[in-house]
Amino acid sequence: MGVEDMQRASAFWRAALGYVPRDRVPDDDWVVLLPPDGAGTVLALGLSESPVQEHPRVHLDLYAGDAADQAAEVDRLVALGAERVDWDLYPDDADFIVLADTEGNRFCVIDTGRG
Repeated sequence: MGVEDMQRASAFWRAALGYVPRDRVPDDDWVVLLPPDGAGTVLALGLSESPVQEHPRVHLDLYAGDAADQAAEVDRLVALGAERVDWDLYPDDADFIVLADTEGNRFCVIDTGRG
């Protein structure tokens, strides 16, 4: 994922996901974050001068158990520095909430409790 401020972005995603840097001394322009036990999906952050896409083709989805979990997760992520996005493509009765990380990258928090 492209970022402008590596320290800020790394801090946000480490707190958001509970991940740790793969390398003891991350590069100034690249970091790979992974679950503390090393098993699972990793997230790579790299310095980028490209502007953030308003409607990105690729984004992260974070899953919550139900509407209450979703609301709590959104509140937690906003407290970490994420911002709510006034998303113009919400369908009626959307099961997702669009947020932007500290770099403006869009991601969603999904309510999976709707069956």
